[in-house]
Amino acid sequence: MLGDSFSEGVGDRAAGAWRGWAALLADGLAGPGQRVEYVNLAVSGALSADVAAHQAPRAVALRPHLASVVVGVNDTLRHGFDIGLYARRLDRVLGALDAAGAVLLTACLPDPGRMLGLPAPLARPLARRRRSVNAVVHALSARRGAVHLHLADPAWTDDRRLWSADRLHPGERGHRAVAGAFHRLLAERGLARGPAPSPEASEPPPTRAETALWLATAGTGWVLRRSRDLLPQLLLLAGEELLHRGDGTGPGQLDARAETALAAALAATMGG
Repeated sequence: MLGDSFSEGVGDRAAGAWRGWAALLADGLAGPGQRVEYVNLAVSGALSADVAAHQAPRAVALRPHLASVVVGVNDTLRHGFDIGLYARRLDRVLGALDAAGAVLLTACLPDPGRMLGLPAPLARPLARRRRSVNAVVHALSARRGAVHLHLADPAWTDDRRLWSADRLHPGERGHRAVAGAFHRLLAERGLARGPAPSPEASEPPPTRAETALWLATAGTGWVLRRSRDLLPQLLLLAGEELLHRGDGTGPGQLDARAETALAAALAATMGG
């Protein structure tokens, strides 16, 4: 499993540690007489650059039968976001794992601005970035024949029961739903022969006090780290949004700029 906190399991704590959808899925892969070796290389906060430079070489060396690559949210939350660089890195990672014989698992993820309920001038730049990332993930997943899960669909994003208190990571029910959805897709290909993960939570939901404590400690730390890096750039992007609205041009020019960058990124990685 390669990626960031989504695959690391943040939001689903069991026995004092993060578990997550990947571990739940691994438990349902092996049929009678089979054994699964599960290795999770995902690290909270990882960018596509981290996955390409550090996680992918380790994964390729393992010669896995299945390899999940879900990364990109943290890229969109950085001031230096570049869809061209992201596309090249993801293409390199998926290509290396594909060449090693792995069946690939991928997913597109929701727009963080929408999930967090940010004001429109702040949410639009993040939504624009997320659409570009998802378009790259869709194209490269199709190119490699990946098992792909559309986690940006409203069925996932609108059900708040699936998400943890921070609104960016799935809770236990969310992780179980992701594991179950991937299990169904893999079973259709004959790649999941064990029982599907249960959709029912095995751990009690966090209390209000526990949720408040998390938001006041780990959650606040996350906001502060991201604020130092993203917030100044996001405010500039929001100012640009407001400027275009004020002069009557609207967001069209900004959308067109993003579409042009996306088209160039896809052309460079898809060969045309």
